[in-house]
Amino acid sequence: MDFNRGNTQATSSRPSQPVGVSGSTSSNTKNNSPNNMRLLKAGAFALLLCMVIIVAALALLFNFGDNRESKAIMSDKLQSVFLNNGQVYFGNIKVLNDKYVDLTNIYYLRTNSTGQAATTATSASDVSLVKLGCELHGPYDEMIINRDQVTFWENLQDSGQVAKAIAQYKQANPHGKKCSTTSNNGTQQAPSATTPSNTGTTPVASPTPAATTKP
Repeated sequence: MDFNRGNTQATSSRPSQPVGVSGSTSSNTKNNSPNNMRLLKAGAFALLLCMVIIVAALALLFNFGDNRESKAIMSDKLQSVFLNNGQVYFGNIKVLNDKYVDLTNIYYLRTNSTGQAATTATSASDVSLVKLGCELHGPYDEMIINRDQVTFWENLQDSGQVAKAIAQYKQANPHGKKCSTTSNNGTQQAPSATTPSNTGTTPVASPTPAATTKP
C-alpha cells in the first residue's frame, strides 16, 4: 500500500506562505503610493505659500518705511532740503521716496560778502532770500532732486527767519515773482539783491559779529 500519496495530496493542497506574504506587500505599496503623492503636493504648496508670504512682507516693509518718512512732512509748513554740496533749498516737499524729492515753491539763500576794515578779524555777510525762477536759464518753480544728493531735510517753524522772509515776500508779491526786464542786447539781467520787490529777493537778517573787549 502507498501511504505517501495521501500525505502528498494534503501537502499540495495547502497554500504556500511566501505567496501570501508577497501579495500583501504589493497591496500595501499600491495603497501608500497615493498618500506619498499627496504629501509631496502638500509640501510643495506650503513652500510656495511661505515664499509668497515672505515676498509680501518685504514689500510691505519697504513701503511702510517710505510712507513713515513721508508722513513726517507737515503739509502746512515749509521744508528745508540740505544737499551734500552745501546748497540749501526751501519750499514745500510734494513727493518724498527713496528715489527723489519733489520740491515746489522754492527759495534759496544768496550771500554777498563785503569786506571790512583790516582791524576787524571777521567780515559781515549780506544774506538775501531768492525766489527761484528769475535766473538766466528761467527754471520753473519745481525741482526734482535725486535722493542720493540729499543729506537731510527739516520742517520749518513759522517763527523762523526764513519762514518770515518768505511770508513777507508773498505779501509784497501777491501775484507771484516779478523778474527783471531784458536789456537792450536781448540778454536777461541777473536778479539784484537791492530790489527785492522786482527780482524775487528778500533780505534776511544776518548775525552781527560779537564785540570784543580788551582785557
